[in-house]
Amino acid sequence: MRPKFPKPFPALGDRFGVLEPARKTSPEPARRMPALHAENLACRRGGRLVFTGLGFGLEQGETLLLTGRNGSGKSSLLRLLALLTPRLRGSLTWTGIEVAEQPDAWRQALAWLGHADAIKADLTVRESLSGAQILRKGRPDSLDHVLARFDLAAIADRPGRYLSAGQRRRAALARVMLSGAPIWLLDEPAAGLDEPSRGALHLTLREHMKAGGLAVISTHGDIHLPNAHPIDLGDFAPSADALAEEWA
Repeated sequence: MRPKFPKPFPALGDRFGVLEPARKTSPEPARRMPALHAENLACRRGGRLVFTGLGFGLEQGETLLLTGRNGSGKSSLLRLLALLTPRLRGSLTWTGIEVAEQPDAWRQALAWLGHADAIKADLTVRESLSGAQILRKGRPDSLDHVLARFDLAAIADRPGRYLSAGQRRRAALARVMLSGAPIWLLDEPAAGLDEPSRGALHLTLREHMKAGGLAVISTHGDIHLPNAHPIDLGDFAPSADALAEEWA
């Protein structure tokens, strides 16, 4: 099942199928869950417990900024949210639905930017972005706008193998912008960008939030947005008791 997310993103509603409305059991209104809600998440990578007891809630137009020292679990959390790393425990719901129940629909709601820029060496910038746009069924009239936004128009016909690190990062950000996905998972998106490119990134993020999108972004303090909620992954480092329990 492929969910559809019109632009701009309206009230989210049920994007995973038709759900039966909850039956009223009392006259008091039910407590509304945030659009994206995580509770008691724990992650193990490489045999090591990285974080535990992590939770957050995001509404439309909000951003979660992941901070903390290297190795605290910022990238691990992003990979967990993208279903690239399994959860040890905890729940993750989108519009009230556990994402593990409908993983394909959840992945269609995401745009992912990791440390690798996923730019094909033999394809030009335009070809790479056009292909990604077709696969995600993005707007066909937006490619030139995105190329201009990230100062890629002059190198649009240059193969990926000849791009600098900064140019590759800008092309990867352009791919995210073209995706039309309501949820962006970005791992240090400002890394390798010069000041004009960082300005383009911030403008793009603000537009995404204004349209009702959400974002989870790892950062070392170089992202500044309204309606952003910082969370320090170091606050969820496993205690000595938790580590002892894991090895028991």
